[in-house]
Amino acid sequence: MRQQENETTKVVGKVKWFDPVKGFGFVVANEGGPDILLHANVLRNFGQSSVSDGARVEIETLKTDRGVQATQVLKIEPPESDDSAALADFEDLDPAIIANAPLEPARVKWFDKAKGFGFANVFAKPEDVFIHIEVLRRSGLADLQPGEALAIRIVDGKRGRMAMEVNAWEAALER
Repeated sequence: MRQQENETTKVVGKVKWFDPVKGFGFVVANEGGPDILLHANVLRNFGQSSVSDGARVEIETLKTDRGVQATQVLKIEPPESDDSAALADFEDLDPAIIANAPLEPARVKWFDKAKGFGFANVFAKPEDVFIHIEVLRRSGLADLQPGEALAIRIVDGKRGRMAMEVNAWEAALER
């Protein structure tokens, strides 16, 4: 990752950690080197307010006098999962139903990271949609803010409508 002053470099790596309350986190490049600062504003420009620890990212970086910083997020992929913590609500669902569920536009009603769940509302539908923290992590996100725009895949679970996949609105537009 050699770069001249004011020259950006594309880097692929993993999120070491990101704290939306502090407004920043760090990425570790696959090729090694110093940690790369990922500021919340750069993440918001990509359309997300958070990113899950361990998520795979592709970013543009710039070497500054304060270290290497991400200037643009190009791609985020969820962290690799061992699926050992599969949610009981999804065990009996046909994988074809999950794969064919459309992305629906929604807004976060509330989400409590400490409790591990929250709810969203799909536009023009009165029912709340349950969002579990594990689904959020598997979607590459770590937290949600009230009013945040999402694109979600929903299934009718044992306890009502549940999100199976959660995407930031801007990221979903590129799919």
